[in-house]
Amino acid sequence: MTVTARKKLVVGISGASGVAYGLRTLDACRELGVESHLILSKAAVLTLTQETDRTLADVNAMADVVHKVGDVGASVASGSFRALGMIIAPCSVRTMSEIATGVTSSLLTRAADVTLKERRPLVLMVRETPFHLGHLRTMVRLAEMGATIAPPLPAFYAMPRSIAEMIDQSVGRALDLFGLDWKPVKRWGEDLDPIVSGQ
Repeated sequence: MTVTARKKLVVGISGASGVAYGLRTLDACRELGVESHLILSKAAVLTLTQETDRTLADVNAMADVVHKVGDVGASVASGSFRALGMIIAPCSVRTMSEIATGVTSSLLTRAADVTLKERRPLVLMVRETPFHLGHLRTMVRLAEMGATIAPPLPAFYAMPRSIAEMIDQSVGRALDLFGLDWKPVKRWGEDLDPIVSGQ
C-alpha cells in the first residue's frame, strides 16, 4: 500500500513591512492540510515585534517545521527536498536582490535559489514602494529566472470590508500559483458577479 506524501510548502518571511502576509500564509497552510516549512530572517523577527503583538514562539508554533535562517544544511536547502515550491511573504528588496544574484548568505535565500534551480514555483510578495530602476531590473531578472513577482496589491473588486480581508485576498491569490484553493479568496464570476457594461 502506497502512502501519499503530504504536500509541503516552504514559507519565508523577510524583514519588509507586511509580516501579516506571512502569518496568514501559515494559517492557510494549516487550513489546507499543507505542511509548512518556515524560515524567518533576522529582520523579520524585528518587524514582527513592530507590527504585531505576536512573539517569535507564537509564530514558530504556527508552522509544522521551523528552520533557523543560519542553517544552510537544512532539508529545504537541498533540491532533493520535495515541495510545491516556496513563497516569501513579504519579500524585502534586499532578499529579492540576493536571490537574483545567486549569491546566497542565509537559508532563506538559499532555499529560494534551490526552488528556482529545481524549476518549482517561487512566489515573491515584494513589499517595497516606490521602485527605482534597479529594483525593476532585478524583478525582470528574477522573472526571467522563473520566479513570480506578486506584490500584495489590494483587489478592490472583491469589496474588502477590512484590512484582514485585503490581506487574505492577496495571500489566497498567491497560493493559487501553487494550485492551492483557499476558501477566503473571492473569485470573479464565482463569488463576485461580473459588471455588465452599459455599452
